[in-house]
This record gives sequence, C-alpha cells and structure tokens, in this order.
Amino acid sequence: MKKNFSLTPVALLVGALAFLPTHSNAALPVQVDGQEMPSLAPMLEQATPAVVSITVAGTHEVKQGQDPFKFFFGKRRGQQPQERPFRGLGSGVIIDAKKGYVVTNNHVIDEADEILVNLKDGRQFEAKKIGSDAQSDIALLQIKAEDLKEIKIANSDDLRVGDFAVAIGSPFGLGQTVTSGIVSALGRSGLNIEQLEDFIQTDAAINSGNSGGALVNLRGELIGINTAILGPSGGNVGIGFAIPSSMMQNLIDQIIEHGEVRRGVLGITGNSINAELAKAMDLDINQGGFVSQVAPKSAAEEAGIKAGDIIIEVNGRKVRSFNELRGKIGSIGAGKTVELTLIRDGDKKEVEVTLKAAPDANIAAANLHPMLKGAKLSSNTKGSGVVVTDIAENSPAAAVGLTKGDIIAGVNRVRVDNLAALRDALVEIKGVVALNVIRGNTELYLMMR
Repeated sequence: MKKNFSLTPVALLVGALAFLPTHSNAALPVQVDGQEMPSLAPMLEQATPAVVSITVAGTHEVKQGQDPFKFFFGKRRGQQPQERPFRGLGSGVIIDAKKGYVVTNNHVIDEADEILVNLKDGRQFEAKKIGSDAQSDIALLQIKAEDLKEIKIANSDDLRVGDFAVAIGSPFGLGQTVTSGIVSALGRSGLNIEQLEDFIQTDAAINSGNSGGALVNLRGELIGINTAILGPSGGNVGIGFAIPSSMMQNLIDQIIEHGEVRRGVLGITGNSINAELAKAMDLDINQGGFVSQVAPKSAAEEAGIKAGDIIIEVNGRKVRSFNELRGKIGSIGAGKTVELTLIRDGDKKEVEVTLKAAPDANIAAANLHPMLKGAKLSSNTKGSGVVVTDIAENSPAAAVGLTKGDIIAGVNRVRVDNLAALRDALVEIKGVVALNVIRGNTELYLMMR
C-alpha cells in the first residue's frame, strides 16, 4: 500500500503554498518540482459509487407507565403497547453488484418497516432485509437495480497501526462525505458498544449518519464498516470505530448461506491478562485471553484446551484480551476449524478447534415476511424444515396460526430444508403464501397475505 503513495510531495506542497499569492484568483500548481500533486480523487472516483445513503422509517414500541390497578385486575382488555413512528438516516456499502447486496449496521435498519437505498447517482430503490446480527451490528440488504458499482474487499487482518484510512458516508444527512486519517488502533474491545467487539479505531472523522458506511484504504478497498464514535454529544473527536472487513465477510457469508448467523463457540469462560493477574499467576506474559473454565463436551474440551491456558493467537493473529478473543471467535461460523496458539506452563502450543454452534441460533421471522413478525425461527437440527422456536402473544405470526414447536416444511408446495431456503422461497412469491406446517403428527396449511 505504501509503495503507491509517497510522503515527499506533501512536504513539497506545504513549501509551495507558503509562496503563493494571497489573492483569491491564485491557481494551485498542477506539479511541484516535476512531481504531480498528491490526491485521493482518482481512488475516490472508483470507490464512492459503491457507498450509499440509507433512509428508514417504521414504528417501535414505547413502554407505558405502570398501571396501579394491574395488580388487582390484571391487564385491561384491549390494552395495547403504544407505538410511535420514527425515521432515521445511515449509510451502506454495495459488496455485490450483480445480486444487489448492501452491507450496513443492524442499528441503522433495526425495526424499520421501510428501507430506501439512495445511490450516489441519485437513483433510489426499496431494499429488502436479507438478515442481520445484533451482537456484531451487521445487516445485509438487497436491492434490484442495474449498473451498480461494488467495492473490493481487502483483508483487514493485514492492517497495521499507522496505515492510512478514508471514511465514506452520509453524516447528518448532508450527502456523501469523505474524511481521511489513519488506523489508530486495532482489536479494540470492551467498549460495551456491541456484544462482540473487535474494532478498528481511526481518527478519520466519523459522525452521526456515517454508520454503515465504508472505511477504505488508499487503494479504495473496503477495510471496515463505520459503526460508532466516542465523543461528547455524538460529535467527532478523532476516535471512531469500524467493524473489520474480515469479520464482516465471515458474518455476511453465513447470512447469505443460511439466512442467519450460525455463530461458533469455544465453550470457555475467562478474563483478560493484565499486570495484576500475571503477577498472581506468576505469568511471563501480559496480553491474551486467560481460560478460567472449560465447559464439558465443548469444542475447547474436545481440542484439549484446559483451565489455566492463555490463548494468544487466533489463526496466526495476536489476541490482546479475552474480549478480543470473544469477538474474533464470535464472527466465525459453527463447524469451522480455527487454529489457536496458547501458552501452557510456559510452553507455546498450537491446537485446532472445530467450533460448535451457539445454543441460541435463531432469527426474528419478520426479516422474512411481515406476517411472520413475532416469531423466531431456526433451521431444524434434527431434520429438514424450519422450527418455530418462540412466538409472541397477539403478534401477526400468532394471528396466522403458528405456534411454538411448529416445523415449516414448505411454501406453496415448494419444500424448504432450512432458513436460507425459506427466505429464497418467500422472495419469489407475490400474493398469497401457503405455509406447509408439521405440528406433531399433523400436517396443515396456514395462509399468509
């Protein structure tokens, strides 16, 4: 990356500007000492068409005050949760032009009933939510459009502190805006912004509305999805955070394949190594994830990991804390094999671990069809079909007739083996939808419009 960008012309530019006439008609030189002026414009001309702005609208439930008579009389008949409309703005990145896939943050489109994607060329399209993951704050949308421009995705594992970074997004609804800076830190975690954190920190200005936008390198390749800022009143103070592109790619691949994130787990609990713990345990290392307990029959136990081990690398990449370890493992899918480097009794060891599925692998069914709102679905691990793992009282899904434990086996006489197949089947249907449901030993059809 640095071979294509020299700092020398910048220093020359400063010297040249000092001797320019001060009146407004003075023209900047095209060259200084025979060298072209440095500019990000050629790169941005290629990258910015792949970055979009996102407008959302919807309603969300508002908690009501406590009813003093509820203790005596229970919930009054007809009492409904209060809903209030909301509108929001964010950004997104086109990662697949042919399929119209757009990546953004989950918090940008969460609970939205209407999602509009606005391209740099002025076109606007309604987007469909393919899937999302609240723990890592990633969501995948799809639009139907021609002549889209996709962004090339770089391997964020190759980043170093000090690498140049450029943030592209639509802050404050102003329209597409570009800011620049450097990678300030890697593997940031423990910020309590998301449940799974492994952030890139940058001083490229990120503000409200930038969420879901692109963090790119000087080649215009995606290195991260801009997600959060740290500053008073939501303003930029040079500390912004982005989800690494490699983490994003792992999660999106799972959503595309399965319709959900099938998160892999090690089955350990622990703490981050610090000076106090290192002294108490007489350790010669000050960074890593300390394993305090290994769950029975877990992936970690099967791989031979023991309490007292210190995990320092995942697939050859350093791990500085237990939170960073959790973030890296949490973005890798169930069934995938990872190589861990650990310290045991002062000796370095490498072990291969095949991650097991997280026990709560299910998604909100509203992502698939509005009439399924209120249900949670999971691919059937004991056979084919999709299991209704939970259903909310008085929800649209309950009104359709779905109950907890139902297995959706087909849609309009088309068999569905898993969540991905159910999603694909529902995308193609316009009008009445007939769900083929297995309930115990009974087969029935439920109609949705």
